[in-house]
Amino acid sequence: MRPRGHWKGEGVEIGRLTESDLTALAGLYKQFWGEDSCLEKMRATFRRLKERPDYIFLAAKDNGRLVGSVLGIVCEELYGESVPFMVVEDVIVDAEWRRKGIGSALMCELESLAVERNCGYVIFVTEVERTDAQRFYESLGYKPDAYRGFKKRLRKPGQ
Repeated sequence: MRPRGHWKGEGVEIGRLTESDLTALAGLYKQFWGEDSCLEKMRATFRRLKERPDYIFLAAKDNGRLVGSVLGIVCEELYGESVPFMVVEDVIVDAEWRRKGIGSALMCELESLAVERNCGYVIFVTEVERTDAQRFYESLGYKPDAYRGFKKRLRKPGQ
């Protein structure tokens, strides 16, 4: 992990998420969503995806303790100049660590990796009612798109 010194937390580093972080990550998801994650499925999915270069799992750790995470996926398209783009998902920061620069550091590192991969843009969606998240993303320079994001759940979680 590379030390990142531009926020308040001493000893916080941004680097790659590891399999040993998954239990703590499930705890962060439970803290945020109030739902349990299936660790067995998390591990199987992580093992399958971690070697794929288009999947970027980042972790923020305070002296080894996971305090945040994000997933970036580099996608290819055929349109125009066929420039790749990045989809961001699963941005999470421990409640005790919010407003201390962890989310910004995770997004900054992910953007740097997107630039290295020649991505033309970063795209993601957030729920309409999450106005705090919208203000956070706007503070990082993201603008609401002129298009509406759409989402259709094909099955209920846990099925």
